[in-house]
Amino acid sequence: MTWSGQWVADRLGVGLEGDPELTSLLGLAVRRNKKRAHLLVSHVLGKHVPAAPSAVYGSGVGLGRRVRDLLGDEDAARAVVLGYAETATGLGHAVADGLALAPYLHSTRRPVAGVRPVGGFEEEHSHATSHLLLPEDPELLAGDGPLVLVDDEFSTGRTVLNTITTLHANFPRERYVVVALVDMRSAADRAHLDDFATGLGARVDLVALASGTVSLPEGVLERGQELVARHEALAALAERGAAGDRDASGREDDRSPAGIPDLAGPEGSRDGDRVPAGGAAAPGGAGGGPVVAADGSSGGVARLTRVDVGWPEGLPDGGRHGFTPGHRARLEAALPGMAARVADALAAAGVVATGGDASGEPPVPGTAARAANAAATAGAASTGVTTPGAAPTGLTTGTDATPGGPTVTGARPARRRVLVLGSEELMYAPLRLAAALQDVLQETRPGATDVRFSTTTRSPVLPVDDPGYAIRTRIAFPAHDDPADGPGERYAYNVAGAGFDAVVAVVDSAADTPGLHAPGGLLDRLGAHTGHVVLVAVPSYAPEVHTPMPEPLRGPAFSSYDPADVGWLLQDLSDVSLEAPTEEREEAIQSGGAHYAESLPVEYQPSADYQALFHAALDASAARMARAVGVVTETVLAERSPRPVLVSLARAGTPVGVLMRRWARHAHGLDLPHYAVSIVRGRGIDPVALRWLAAHHDPADVVFVDGWTGKGAITRELAEALRGFDGFDPRIAVLADPGHCVDTYGTRDDFLIPSACLNSTVSGLISRTVLRADLVGPHDFHGAKFYRELAAADVSLAFLDTVAARFAEVEEDVAADVKELAAADRAPTWEGWAAVERISEEYGIHDVNLVKPGVGETTRVLLRRVPWKILAQRGAGADLDHVRLLAEQRGVPVEEVDGLPYSCVGLIHPRYTRGATGADGKAVTAP
Repeated sequence: MTWSGQWVADRLGVGLEGDPELTSLLGLAVRRNKKRAHLLVSHVLGKHVPAAPSAVYGSGVGLGRRVRDLLGDEDAARAVVLGYAETATGLGHAVADGLALAPYLHSTRRPVAGVRPVGGFEEEHSHATSHLLLPEDPELLAGDGPLVLVDDEFSTGRTVLNTITTLHANFPRERYVVVALVDMRSAADRAHLDDFATGLGARVDLVALASGTVSLPEGVLERGQELVARHEALAALAERGAAGDRDASGREDDRSPAGIPDLAGPEGSRDGDRVPAGGAAAPGGAGGGPVVAADGSSGGVARLTRVDVGWPEGLPDGGRHGFTPGHRARLEAALPGMAARVADALAAAGVVATGGDASGEPPVPGTAARAANAAATAGAASTGVTTPGAAPTGLTTGTDATPGGPTVTGARPARRRVLVLGSEELMYAPLRLAAALQDVLQETRPGATDVRFSTTTRSPVLPVDDPGYAIRTRIAFPAHDDPADGPGERYAYNVAGAGFDAVVAVVDSAADTPGLHAPGGLLDRLGAHTGHVVLVAVPSYAPEVHTPMPEPLRGPAFSSYDPADVGWLLQDLSDVSLEAPTEEREEAIQSGGAHYAESLPVEYQPSADYQALFHAALDASAARMARAVGVVTETVLAERSPRPVLVSLARAGTPVGVLMRRWARHAHGLDLPHYAVSIVRGRGIDPVALRWLAAHHDPADVVFVDGWTGKGAITRELAEALRGFDGFDPRIAVLADPGHCVDTYGTRDDFLIPSACLNSTVSGLISRTVLRADLVGPHDFHGAKFYRELAAADVSLAFLDTVAARFAEVEEDVAADVKELAAADRAPTWEGWAAVERISEEYGIHDVNLVKPGVGETTRVLLRRVPWKILAQRGAGADLDHVRLLAEQRGVPVEEVDGLPYSCVGLIHPRYTRGATGADGKAVTAP
């Protein structure tokens, strides 16, 4: 089999040396480029050579998996993958898919209004050099995890050095991984990169399918330019000959121009160099009839069908502005349905069939009109020339080895050939659609249809119709996406003459312009070489333009916790006056005049007796707390994620999140990320915080943490709030689940959690969260205050240290509990909610929001609401000592009852106004 780089090797002396698989991965062509004579043409990139989509995607995914093995899951989850426009946008995306844990971004040459570049760099050998980085999240590259840079080839390393130099100045990191299909650096280039990495103080690894070098003889650039000039002169001559050989209808004859002398080979031999088929090397490409609307055809050349594939709303069409693992999951779910719509369109057009065997498909529209070319094609086979568009529908060749589509050697019933053609930087979406289309067609008629994938390109390359040359034919057409650098030619290689029964052209909506449909445009040019054109326009993603996403707050600037313990996804409102008297707040809340999250209660200052009670309760329950912490953490690690991202619901969940993080470090040496976010009943979880989490972590790894469940209101609130955010698991992990509302917990006992006894002084001196329209904008985190002035009363670290000190002694109990829980039925029964509804009706409250079940919620009622009465389980012991003391201080009766599913329940004063009298509510004044 002739190597598709032999033609260039014979004429320019360019050769490949290295791994034996290089010649199966690469061919050679000659560039129209003043900076480099040769082009390495990949057979598995999906750019210049139509290839099986499974081979293209599989090559990238395989490289991504090797990168993940190299980095390990921890660093892979902290990484960002960056691909190069235009050639490696799809490859980079496939690498990110193989890595699976990291977001993806590719550079672009298309500026987008309103999106500020966070960087850019130059590709020195390219015909179009300026790369822009336009992530929707400006902080996407700001982390210190590894940066994985993906290009189709690693030739000199200059592009990578330019990229790293630019990005390292703004986003320094310790590790880079360079990924390419082939590593073709010289020894000097390899040494230069090593020196560069040493000077940078960073590690640079390289992963490639194969490696070697390109041997370039002296003067190759000049000889390449001369070769291009001679061939393009011959192409112009061929065009003039074709223009004078038209039939009466004015259409050009499809025959190859005759009488053109061969060019001498490197030693004067006349070895059959051929002008590009049909003069396709000339500007404007091969001629052809127009493509028309879906309800008609033009001269039997082609039909056009537009298909709405149902692209998911809001899903990016690629990585130009960033593509997260959550986006990937949405695309995976939608692909089968989108491919089925394209398959239906092909079936309706007669291109593919839904039954029978591979030889029994109905003819494609236009087949009869094109069949007359078969004899000329067969005659051309003896000379190695393929007439453009001559491979008739239903005919194929004996081999599929030549990248440009082999010359037809004999007519026989064959599989249909369908090309999915992407557009410049838009490679990933059409690649995935092509692979899904192949799957759909394989399911309906196995072996009947062969799907190939390639994309258009800006890169000008000389086509030569020779089996030993990688670019056999070229279709040229004007740019149709209003490029920033002005109008110019674009190209589709190895499509003309390849015998495709249909071409599925995939563009984004920004490129679906009149120029795409105009005479001489891409669709028109494709119509000359296929029986049917299907147009798929996916929506161009419009990134949300907003101010840079805020960063988490950390101690000691915000909170008394160690900065590694928790990052608060909140804004600091410490300088804003938000406190209001408890009675005033209660009246406003119950009257509907204000939401509870719009103000803060005055912080309760515990008496000496109460502080002593807290410390006694902490000492008594520390081991029980430690055991519950261990159980819930081990359950999360076993069932949710081996590397969870703990996200506590501020504020009650935050001490528990810190303790879970400490257990993971104590028991497994893990350093888990932990953040605190705001969730507000009736208003949902902070959406800006969720976007921040999705941009910095895989949402599937996020585990929401709270202290305890009461009736399950927050559990339901979280599940509802997450409906609009892909990838997050709404299940909460809690220390105690007395309400039977969750399936991930440390215990279901309603026992005293000492952190519930106090407010900010046991929670890092942070207030409850605040959500008020005049303080929290659409791009702001919810707010909270840092009570620095209460530092003398702060017991936050003492609480953590006391519980963590008991970890070692409860390890065996934790292991036994985890094993028991794993085998138990832990499905939520919502017993707590049913009990609250019953109590609400029994006591005439008629509002479940005023019934607060459990020790923790009852304590909150006494600390920051207007309590009416406390219901206590008859015989409840020391767990309620602090509740009894607080109730006594506030003059609230404690009523012991039987059959209570909680240790206690706090009832907020119903129908409260400041004119109400009597703690028992009997003298309540109607509002």
